[in-house]
Amino acid sequence: MIIADSFNLDLLFPTYHVPTRYLDMAGKSNSVIDLMFLQNSLTELNNHSIHPDWRLFLDHAPLMVSIATDEENIDSFRFFIVRDSEEEVSFIKEVMHAIKSIDITDLSDSIKLKEVTNFLASKIEYVWKMNSK
Repeated sequence: MIIADSFNLDLLFPTYHVPTRYLDMAGKSNSVIDLMFLQNSLTELNNHSIHPDWRLFLDHAPLMVSIATDEENIDSFRFFIVRDSEEEVSFIKEVMHAIKSIDITDLSDSIKLKEVTNFLASKIEYVWKMNSK
């Protein structure tokens, strides 16, 4: 608890108290050894659940906390190149040209190797941006 306090964390309390560790050994009792901590200012999340029925063959029950979020649309996108398109042909051709044009006659130290790899990486990134949608 001293360490948790030093990080401004509070011990969470489950919605119902059941063991979190289940032992199959004779003479040993089940126990609560799995705990959840949360930042002090987030007390609205102090409602985790213990699910012993989800443990299947494991000896620990999963712990779960529900976090409410605002509904929000997040615009996301990713760039791609259509297979068998002119852009794909151009991309491959230009990357191959970049690879062939690398001067590998003197890679005697890590600085020169880094320069070559940075050149190739920037060339591939440029070619990708030019051909992707």
